[in-house]
This record gives sequence, structure tokens and C-alpha cells, in this order.
Amino acid sequence: MARTAADEHRTVARVFTDRVRGTDPAAWDNPAPCEGWAARDVVRHLVEWFPAFLKAGAGVELPKGPSVDDDPVAAWAMHHDGVQALLDDPATAHKLLSNPHIGEIPLDQAVDRFYTTDVFLHTWDLARATGQDEHLDPAKCAQLLDGMLPLDDVLRASGQYGPRVEVPETADVQTRLLAFIGRKP
Repeated sequence: MARTAADEHRTVARVFTDRVRGTDPAAWDNPAPCEGWAARDVVRHLVEWFPAFLKAGAGVELPKGPSVDDDPVAAWAMHHDGVQALLDDPATAHKLLSNPHIGEIPLDQAVDRFYTTDVFLHTWDLARATGQDEHLDPAKCAQLLDGMLPLDDVLRASGQYGPRVEVPETADVQTRLLAFIGRKP
């Protein structure tokens, strides 16, 4: 049976949640691999951009948690639970998200393609910033890299990815994916 967007989010977000919970309170201000960001900014990015994307594109409002500045763990937990509840709701499969850049797509597919992928990629950023396990699922890395390579010009033009970092062709798939999105693994 094919994995649903809800299943994929549950799996990906579980790993990110483990990194959030595993962050030493003194490490939230550690520099992150994203230029100008601290560890807490990785969480801030996820809990701030996505609710606006959902509201504008599908009229969906997620529950709002505490500020990431006050409590990044609770802010992430509230946000994560809201996204998971949205994906677990059978009505979500019948909703569309409309966006001028991507057109209309089923809401669950939009969450999976744009948000869950972002959580997956930022898991490495948070782990790197806070000295935790940086290992990402190699199969998911390969799937994402295969899907992103043909879109190189479009992705760079979006401004969401840094310049590609050169790594040896023999590098493992996680290193190649991270280098592709502009990280220095």
C-alpha cells in the first residue's frame, strides 16, 4: 500500500521532533548552517512560513502555539500536532491548495511536496546546529535528489536554495543532497 502524506509527515516529523526535544536549552542560539540563522530559527522558519502558505492557499488555519523565542519545543509541538491533525482528517483529501506559483493541487500533496520535504531537509540543519545525530534516511535523500536534479534552474531561481556546493561524485546520497541545496556537509 502506498504511503499517504499523513504517514510521510508522521515519519519525517518524528525525527525532527526528536532533534527539537534533544536540543540542550543552551544550544538554541547556536549558529545553524543556514546563513544568519540560529538553531531556534530553523524551528521558527517551519512554524512561521507554513501556516501563512496554508491560510492563503486553502483557507486553513493551524493552531498557534507559543513564540519560538519563548519556547521552541512547545511552539514546534503545537505546530506539528496541527499539521498532523490536518493530514489525518479525511476531509483534507478533498481540499485543494491554490497558489500563483504552483496552480491548484490537492492539499495533502501540497503539504507533502513543500512542507514535509522542508522538515526533512531542515532536520539536518537543526542536528548540525545542536550537535545531534545528523543522519537522514538515505532512501528519502535519493528520492528528493532525483526529483530536484532536473529542477536545478527553477529551484535556484526560487531563492530558497543556496548555490550548489561541489562534492565528489562518490559522496554518499545525503552529502550530495545537502550539497545540492547549498549546504556544506
